[in-house]
Amino acid sequence: MRPNHSGIGASRHRAIAGLLACAAAALIAPASPLHADEAPPFRLCADPTNLPFSSDSPSKPGFYVEIGQALAQALGRPIAYDWYKSYFGKRTVRVTLLGKQCDAMIGLPRSEDFMGPAVIFSNTFAKEGYALVAAKGQAPGGIDGLKGKRVAVQFASTPQNLLASRDDIQKVTVLSPEEGMQALDQGRADVAFIWGPVAGWLNKTSYNDRYQIALTEGEGLSWDAAIGFAKTSTELRDRVDAVLPQLQSTIGELAVKYGLPSGAPVRFDGMAVETTTGTGTGAGVAQVANVVATETKGDATAPGTEAAGAGKEIFNGTCAHCHGPDAIQSERKIDLRLLRHRYGDEMRDKFWTTVHEGRPTKGMPAWKEVFTDDQFDSIYSFLLTVQSESND
Repeated sequence: MRPNHSGIGASRHRAIAGLLACAAAALIAPASPLHADEAPPFRLCADPTNLPFSSDSPSKPGFYVEIGQALAQALGRPIAYDWYKSYFGKRTVRVTLLGKQCDAMIGLPRSEDFMGPAVIFSNTFAKEGYALVAAKGQAPGGIDGLKGKRVAVQFASTPQNLLASRDDIQKVTVLSPEEGMQALDQGRADVAFIWGPVAGWLNKTSYNDRYQIALTEGEGLSWDAAIGFAKTSTELRDRVDAVLPQLQSTIGELAVKYGLPSGAPVRFDGMAVETTTGTGTGAGVAQVANVVATETKGDATAPGTEAAGAGKEIFNGTCAHCHGPDAIQSERKIDLRLLRHRYGDEMRDKFWTTVHEGRPTKGMPAWKEVFTDDQFDSIYSFLLTVQSESND
């Protein structure tokens, strides 16, 4: 009698069929979602030394960095940082964000006029700008509230231009928000009209919250802060926009933590304001709305007028906040129109050493990692056109 193997054969066929079905299912099934530690990092562009906005210190990361951390968590991605100085202005954006070294830059002005269409923006997450700082109970309510007062204003800033024609307001010119707060604290000014976020941070950390700070609003005085992305990152921008509403309470808490001005802004209406070309020292990347450093286009070494024009563009975008627009400066020690008078035949060597190595003890950074030698040549060509032999 032949043994019956039909049951065993059927079982084997069913098992093989099952394995094949599983294999096929594995091939067509969608990949399981990545865990946060497996997802690509959310790469954030940030300045390592620009509090209250950003810092590479874990104990005080800064307003923008903590927003970035919250965003990364909401997106289910780890965070990574690309540190780069923000006072290089638009060049910072070109090198980092548009250079694909990072995915997002927090705190850019939400404006189509800003580096568009190369940069696209999230929805607004905060309002930032200049602020009026005064003793508690004495905050002015607008331009008329400044009559008869000594007002500290930053050099080459919108507030300085705004008040320039007002003879009934005494202007106390300062080079930074820090100097503006010092003028107020030392009794040399009654009000400081300076960059608000830094004023708020200093008030919180250095002045025991003794001043009241009111954000201002008007042409060139404030703008919407957003998160910037390269134009190819629309999908990421849309995902960020989708989670931003969930983070509004967190962003509000962080604004309080870092002392950013809040409340109804003081409105300055109907006044002609000449927009500035300086970076506004202390403002960080958000203040690039005022027009900041632009790279030279074309051949920066071209002789004569072309080279000087290229150098003038770089100078007014990067150097004017200390040395004056078009190098016009009344303070002799930083008046670059006197270089030939001071150094004679050594003028070029002195210029070259200074721009390459900086003068850290005088507050001037080294620029050798920012501009090319051709661009330095064009700046020098421009400075040659403004030299004066006056010793007055």
